[in-house]
Amino acid sequence: MRGMKKKTAVVAAAALAIVMPIALRLINDYLLHVVIMIGIFSILSLSLNVIIGYAGQFALGHAAFYGIGAYAAALLMLHFDLSFWLALPASAAIAGLFGFILGSPVIRLRGDYLGIVTLGFGEIVRLIFVGWVDVTRGPMGLPGIPAPALFGFTFSGKLEFYYLILLLALITYFVIHRLVHSGVGLSLLTVREDETLAQSIGIRPNYYKLLAFTVGGFFAGAAGAFWASYISFVSPDAFRYLDSVNILAMVILGGAASLPGSVLGAVILVAAPEILRYVSDYRMILLGLAIVLMMIFKPSGFWGEGHRRYNFYGNVRKGESK
Repeated sequence: MRGMKKKTAVVAAAALAIVMPIALRLINDYLLHVVIMIGIFSILSLSLNVIIGYAGQFALGHAAFYGIGAYAAALLMLHFDLSFWLALPASAAIAGLFGFILGSPVIRLRGDYLGIVTLGFGEIVRLIFVGWVDVTRGPMGLPGIPAPALFGFTFSGKLEFYYLILLLALITYFVIHRLVHSGVGLSLLTVREDETLAQSIGIRPNYYKLLAFTVGGFFAGAAGAFWASYISFVSPDAFRYLDSVNILAMVILGGAASLPGSVLGAVILVAAPEILRYVSDYRMILLGLAIVLMMIFKPSGFWGEGHRRYNFYGNVRKGESK
């Protein structure tokens, strides 16, 4: 009976995902843009959750991987005439490589120290985007990034981009879901809870931490590549520290180590500012107040009940037992 309900829910969700953009387009084309942004930030939130929720690594520079993917895709398409379909995996791999490079020296750090180092990495990357004018054109950005084309058909409208980001988000969710529900995911959780215990049973903490940074960087880079082609323009302003904080807030709001929570957090934090737009002078205050109240009364996040005993450093909270 439960399996039947689950299949029905999946079919209903699939039908809604197919029909919804057509209805939104008839109401207001901007609403379709908001849904596309939800798809992008869902990928970013899912990728960061691998690092924070499952590996227990407190990272504050995730927008850097997003930016690396966007700039890599833009440069590959503009200067090397690569198609979007080749630039997307290539830029994701480049961002994943930077995740590995960042992870290599910092995996021995924990907590606030790790957060500060990753924050510094994000700012360094942004300053490179600003200062390397010969390549990135600095604050002027890179315009004219071509849209994806397939069999002679060019993705020229938001509806086509919606279905593309839906496909990318589903692939991201599927891959990460399979990863965290495998032996690798169990090893990540073991490392998160107790590195000494993990080592005693033959698990190499440094290997799995590096894996988390690499996987997180890879999918964030893929989101950046899509963003570059969708907007057809990239600049350093899109990859600031506040963007990293926003992605982190999505993970915390939805629930660490919860993949549905990552998507829910993206939906809330992308849609809420738009819903509150009619009180534009106060919308960020109201949104911030709502988040503070939620974290007071539901600190594990909206979809994080199964992991409520653990904080974001991977330790069991005081007064609670396993």
